[in-house]
Amino acid sequence: MTEPSRKGGPVLLGQNQYGKAENRVVRITRDGATHHIKDLNVSVALSGDMEEVHLSGSNANVLPTDTTKNTVYAFAKEHGIESAERFGIHLARHFVTSQEPIRRARVRIEEYAWERIEAPDSGSPAAGADEPRHSFVRKGQETRVTQITYDGETWEVVSGLKDLVVMNSTDSEFWGFVKDGYTTLPEVHDRILATQVSSRWRFNWTGDERSMPDWDTSYAQVRKHMLQAFAETYSLSLQQTLYQMGARIIDHRDEIDEVRFSLPNKHHFLVDLAPFGLENDNEVYFAADRPYGLIEATVLREGCEPRIPVDLTNL
Repeated sequence: MTEPSRKGGPVLLGQNQYGKAENRVVRITRDGATHHIKDLNVSVALSGDMEEVHLSGSNANVLPTDTTKNTVYAFAKEHGIESAERFGIHLARHFVTSQEPIRRARVRIEEYAWERIEAPDSGSPAAGADEPRHSFVRKGQETRVTQITYDGETWEVVSGLKDLVVMNSTDSEFWGFVKDGYTTLPEVHDRILATQVSSRWRFNWTGDERSMPDWDTSYAQVRKHMLQAFAETYSLSLQQTLYQMGARIIDHRDEIDEVRFSLPNKHHFLVDLAPFGLENDNEVYFAADRPYGLIEATVLREGCEPRIPVDLTNL
């Protein structure tokens, strides 16, 4: 066997992890004729005493990634899927406590929402009293996400959403900014403000000695406060709107200590209709997809340290 090169000094193994990514699991719960859907994309990453598999190729401490995949599906049956967070907690606890070489588990989950296609009223001639309720349409507003990390002692739960597109068609201005020789952007006192929200929030639940939040209720309430702040803020900058969104979440949700946002400014530019002899009175816009301004920031509860990564790309 060829030994690794030692030229230039010793070579050391750094951080490493392994697991099964993007396990797509759909759990149907049948309550008589009424069905409920949980649709998840689950990625598991495990780390611990894994030096030998890298240095010598010994798999003695390696739980196969195929086994982690099987565990996801088996747990969907054994534990059900009450929420993405609780399901991820079950998985993380299992991997760390059942396999001695595994010291840390990170479970990332995307949840895809479905809403029911309502059948005709049971009183109508086309429907019976026990009308089946098992038809759904995929919701397209956003994707719910969570990341659960467990090292055998402490938990960290960071949840959030991505691809939530929002717009204010007025009540937004942008003026008084720095100008130099390359500035061509005119000041504007009435503009469209639109963005595609990517956000993560960190819970202050850190272990079994405290009762868990109601994860689904928490998500719904965070989303509600986020949208209300966006709608109610008369915005002089997207940064100002971002801060108000985060501050409202922190103010109203005691279980959350930190919120981070990544907000691309989805620019809408007035189209020049003068060549056609028409006046554009803030009515017709060109929606530009790129380049775009990218506004990012973290909002914290006083006394708390930031832990959510600055780059949300892979979180």
